[in-house]
Amino acid sequence: MINIEDIKRLRDETGASPVKIKKAMEESGEDVQKAKELLKSWGAVKAGEKGGRETHDGVIDFYIHPNAKSGVLLDIRCETDFVAKNPDFKSLAHEICLHIAAMQPENVEALLAQSWVKDDAKTIKSLIEETVAKIGENITVKQFARFAI
Repeated sequence: MINIEDIKRLRDETGASPVKIKKAMEESGEDVQKAKELLKSWGAVKAGEKGGRETHDGVIDFYIHPNAKSGVLLDIRCETDFVAKNPDFKSLAHEICLHIAAMQPENVEALLAQSWVKDDAKTIKSLIEETVAKIGENITVKQFARFAI
């Protein structure tokens, strides 16, 4: 029998629906780590399905380093203003700003390919795909600028 605590933990970690978590647990033989991997792969598939949809809304986010010697402006897009106000979307934007400040990618393509500064097991592209799977809308990084003194 599937443990409710495992479902809660996977929900917190992945943002997947309880129904999908239950299905992943069943398919993985109740192995939490395998279920998490299944959920991630399903999320990547979902992100791929959303990839062709146009992103007309979004936010301009920023980060200024505490020493005031460097900063980042980020133009990140989604499909609707509803998602642009979503805390998960805003959190993603902030995490990407922090990453750009630390890792100094040259362009959007380089940014997407980089390992995330907080977890080198993930790329920025996979971080975006996880959020797409959780939110249900396409997300794109349109452009960014990094400034330094």
